Amino acid sequence: MKTFKTLVIDDERLAREEMKSILKEFSEIEVIGEAQNGDEALELIKSTEPDLLFLDVNMPGMTGFELLKKLDTIPNVIFVTAYDEYAIKAFEVNALDYLLKPIDIDRLNEAIGKLKQKSESEFESDIDQKTDRNSRLLTKDDRVFIKDGEKCYFVQLSEVRMLESDGNYVKVHFGKNRPLILRSLNSFEEKLDPECFFRANRKFIVNLDWISGVENWFNGGLQLELNTGEKIEVSRRQTIRFKELFSF
Repeated sequence: MKTFKTLVIDDERLAREEMKSILKEFSEIEVIGEAQNGDEALELIKSTEPDLLFLDVNMPGMTGFELLKKLDTIPNVIFVTAYDEYAIKAFEVNALDYLLKPIDIDRLNEAIGKLKQKSESEFESDIDQKTDRNSRLLTKDDRVFIKDGEKCYFVQLSEVRMLESDGNYVKVHFGKNRPLILRSLNSFEEKLDPECFFRANRKFIVNLDWISGVENWFNGGLQLELNTGEKIEVSRRQTIRFKELFSF
């Protein structure tokens, strides 16, 4: 069962103690800290990266709404307050729920139910996205993770000008980098969108956007020149395919 790292933020100590006591009955809620004002809460949120805030609206120095405006990433928020006048504003900032003091257990149950439902929905969405990526061809707009020894890269495929077979490895060319991946060039050809990448010969796959010139070459082949000045020979077989794909 997923547990949600939770902060209780309220300027009243007794209100914080009461909320922490109530939350002990919910095994999915893990209270990892508390704050009595907005400044304390900001530091705590940055250091702990919680999943959920139980947040009071009226606090000295900084309201709950002002606190959220200072965050780059906003966790799930359940407002807890003695006043019902801020309910509309709470939902305008995408709060998960809005609870009035004293806490009604049924309403708290309902709020935590919303949290679990949202979490399950986001998880399923992540699975769908992963499945979608695994089942489709990668385009120049996709980003890929590459690990080569101790170095790691997260590069957009539009920056990859070519892939080069090097024994049992493939050398990925982008910028001045040439990381090696233990895979065959054929496996990359099967994964990359042919609208973006072209297999020039047994050794090279070329990003079409990087081609700056084409000229006739020996034995009926072609030679591609990239923006970098690098030149790649196209085999006779692939020259026929190149002309079929890209001729008027």
